[in-house]
Amino acid sequence: MSNNHETLSAEEQQELLEKYDPESNTRNLKGVMGWVIFFGLLAFSLFQLFASISQVFPRQILLSVHLGFALSLIFLLFPARKKNLKKGKIAWYDLILATLSIVVGAYWPIMQETIVNRVGIMTTMDFAVGLLAVLLVLEATRRAVGLPITIIAVTFLLYMYYGRSMPGFLSHRGYDLEDIVKTMFFTGEGILGTPLYVSATFIFLFLLFGSFLVKTGVGQYFNDLAVAIAGKRTGGPAKVAIFSSALQGTISGSSVANVVTSGSFTIPMMKKLGYKKEFAGGVEAAASTGGQLMPPIMGAAAFLMVEFIGGVTYWEIAKAAAIPALLYFTGIWIMTHFEAKRIGLRGLTDDEMPNKKEVFKKIYLLIPILTVVVLLVSGMSVMRAALWSIVSTIVVSAIRKDTRIGLKKGIEALVDGARTALAVAAATACAGIIVGVVTKTGLGLKLANGLVDLAASLANTADTKLLLTLFFTMIASIILGMGSPTTANYVITSTIAAPAIILLGAPELAAHLFVFYFGIIADITPPVALAAFAASGVSGGEPIRTGFNAAKLAIAAFIIPYMFVLSPELLMIDTTASELLWIIFTAVTGMIAIGAGMIGFWYRKLNWIERIISVIGGLLLIYPQITTDFIGLAIFVIIFVIQYMTREKGDRKLANA
Repeated sequence: MSNNHETLSAEEQQELLEKYDPESNTRNLKGVMGWVIFFGLLAFSLFQLFASISQVFPRQILLSVHLGFALSLIFLLFPARKKNLKKGKIAWYDLILATLSIVVGAYWPIMQETIVNRVGIMTTMDFAVGLLAVLLVLEATRRAVGLPITIIAVTFLLYMYYGRSMPGFLSHRGYDLEDIVKTMFFTGEGILGTPLYVSATFIFLFLLFGSFLVKTGVGQYFNDLAVAIAGKRTGGPAKVAIFSSALQGTISGSSVANVVTSGSFTIPMMKKLGYKKEFAGGVEAAASTGGQLMPPIMGAAAFLMVEFIGGVTYWEIAKAAAIPALLYFTGIWIMTHFEAKRIGLRGLTDDEMPNKKEVFKKIYLLIPILTVVVLLVSGMSVMRAALWSIVSTIVVSAIRKDTRIGLKKGIEALVDGARTALAVAAATACAGIIVGVVTKTGLGLKLANGLVDLAASLANTADTKLLLTLFFTMIASIILGMGSPTTANYVITSTIAAPAIILLGAPELAAHLFVFYFGIIADITPPVALAAFAASGVSGGEPIRTGFNAAKLAIAAFIIPYMFVLSPELLMIDTTASELLWIIFTAVTGMIAIGAGMIGFWYRKLNWIERIISVIGGLLLIYPQITTDFIGLAIFVIIFVIQYMTREKGDRKLANA
C-alpha cells in the first residue's frame, strides 16, 4: 500500500498515550533496574499461568500475591509525578513503597492460617498491614490509572467513616478506622473482592491472549483487512477506521490506546481525503470507544458481569450485547457514509489500496479470536477458553515465518501482558474499595431509592418515572465513568447506578448493560472526553469540537440503552428467531433514518423538518413494538421516496456549490 499518508511515528504515538492515558506513563528503565522490572513482569505472568492451570491457590492467597506483584511493579514503573517520567531512574521512596507492597502481598500467604483461626479479631500487625494495603492501592491507582477513580474511592472511604454526619437518606451508623481496614483487607468485600478476583483470573489471561495476538502482527493486519474490505467505498478511510477499531476492540481494553494505535493510521487518511479534522477525529474516537462495547471481550467487562449478575452465563452476556453493538457501529458507518456523500468524498484509489490477495492470505490470524468465541459458546470455562486461545495463537502464528511466535517473542508477550495488567489490577483493587463501602453501608440501595424518589417527585405516570430514573442514572454513569478504565468503570457504575433501574423492575442484565454503555461513552462525552481528546491530538483538531462530533456519531449509544431497558427483546431476552430477525431489520432501518437526520443528507440535503421527521421515524423503528415499527416504517418509506424522487435536484445543487 502507498505510504503517502502522514501516520504518526512510534514516538509521537507514545507521547499522545502518555498525555491522555495514565496507563502509558511508565519509566523507560535501563541497566540493573531494567532487568529487575523485566524479570518481575515475567514472573508475574508465569505465576498467573501456573495459578490458572493448577488452580492450587486459595482465593485470598491468589489475590494477595496478584496484588503484591501489581503494586510493587507499579511503584517501580510509574513515577509519582509526570515530570519525573523522563529521568529514567527510580526514586528512593518508590523503592520503599515497592518493598512495602511485597510485604502486603506476602502477608496473607504467610499468615492465612493464623488470620482464619482468629475469627475476625485483628491484631496491631493486621491493622498496620491492612491500612498500608489501602494506602498503597490508592497511590498505585492514582499513578497507573488516574486521579478520578482515586478521588471517588477516597470519597467513599470518608463516607464510610463519617456516616452519622451524612444528611437525609445517606446517613448510616458510621464505622471506625479498624472496621474500615478489616472490611477492606480481611474480608471478601473490599480490596480482595470480586473485581480483583476477576482481574487475577479471567482478565489477566485475556490480556495475555491479546499480547500474544499482537506479536503475530494482528494489529496491523486489522488495518490492512479493513482497508481491503472498505477502502474503495464512499468515504472509505472513515469506514476503515470503524471496521479496524471494532476489530482492535477485541484485543484492547482502552479506548485511548485504541484511538492512538489505529487512529495514527486512519485519521491522516481521512484528512487527506477531505474530511474535516474534527470529524475525522470524531469518527476514530467513536469507533475506538465502541470497541469496548464489542463482544466477545467487551474490554474485559463481560467477565466482571458474569460475577456481578447471578445466574447469567458469559454466553448470555455476549449474546445480549451483540445487537446493541451492531447498531452502534451501524450508526457510525451510516453517518460517515452520508457525510461523505454530503461533501462529495471518494474512496481510496487502486494505488492507495493494499494487495488484497496478500491481505487475505493472512486471514488465518483471526482464527484465535474465533477460537475464543467457539470455546465460550461450547460451554468451556472462561479461564480454560483463554488458555486454549493463547495456545491456538502460538500454533496459528507458526503458519508463516513473519507471524511466528518463537521463544523470544513468547517471552516478550508474557512481559507485555503483565505490564498491561498492572493498571487493571490497581483499578479493580480500588474499585473493590468502592464495592466494600457500598456493601457495608447499603449505599447502593440508598442511592437507588434516592434516584427513584427524585424521579417519582417529577413524574405523573409509571412510564415517566422509569424514563426519568433512566435519565438520572445515565447522567450519574457518565460522570462516574469519566477518566476510568473499562473494568473499573463497569464496577463503579454497576454498584452505584444500576440498582435504581433494577428497583423499577427492569431485567438485571439490561440494567447492567445500560450503566456500562453510558460509563463507556464518557470517553467521548465532553467536557471530559479522553478518547476524543487523544483523537484531536492525532488530527490536530479542536478537542471539544472533536468530542461533540464523536458524541453525534455515537448517537446510537445514547438511544439504544433506553430501548433495551424498555424492551429487552433487543438483548435477545425471551424472543424467537423470527422476532429477532424483524427486530434487527427494523433497528438497522431505524439507524439509517436517524443517521440521515443527524447528518442532514440522504440522496440530497434534508431540510430541518425532514431531519426531525427522519429521526422520529428512526426512533420508532428501533423501539421493538409492532405499532411503532409500522408507523416508523411508513415514515421511512415516505422520506426515502421523497429523497429518491428529488435526488437530481440535490445533485444539481451540489454540482453548483
